[in-house]
Amino acid sequence: MSDATHIGCACGQTLLKVEGAPILVSECLCDSCRAAASRLAGLPGARNMLTSYQATPAAEYRKDRITIVSGEENLSEFRLSPDAGSRRVVATCCNTPMFLEMKGAHWLSLYLHLWPADTRPRAELRTMVGDLTDTSRLPKDIPNLKTHTVSFYAKLLWAWIAMGFRNPKIAIARKVEA
Repeated sequence: MSDATHIGCACGQTLLKVEGAPILVSECLCDSCRAAASRLAGLPGARNMLTSYQATPAAEYRKDRITIVSGEENLSEFRLSPDAGSRRVVATCCNTPMFLEMKGAHWLSLYLHLWPADTRPRAELRTMVGDLTDTSRLPKDIPNLKTHTVSFYAKLLWAWIAMGFRNPKIAIARKVEA
């Protein structure tokens, strides 16, 4: 695979290489993503990653297409609660949220703020809009879906099939509290 992109944290110490196109690019409006983004924005030096309408933009990539190039020692996990199935991973060198990993998932949701604005993937859809009490502020530029759709899950399934049903593990030993 030849089209590799390097993305990283705000200070540049933690870099990832992603290969190929994402499985999909979305903006999530679920309660958990909004709560986690809000808490992570409170870390020293951190920036808010939410859009003006409170969505968390991310590109879903197969784990086997992501390489940690540098700064692995800076990565720490954050969970909304001790028993939460999903974890957000933060580069603690500058408190940049890097990605979301769902328990048992074969993909990572890489936060779009990691890309320079001129090369940033564009969201194809918004999901979990049903968690909002008021949807009137949402732009109408892409589909605003109440939940995840069959098509959303089908894209993830096809990616897993293409990976030979593998699920690479990403070991993160440290934790960050927000």
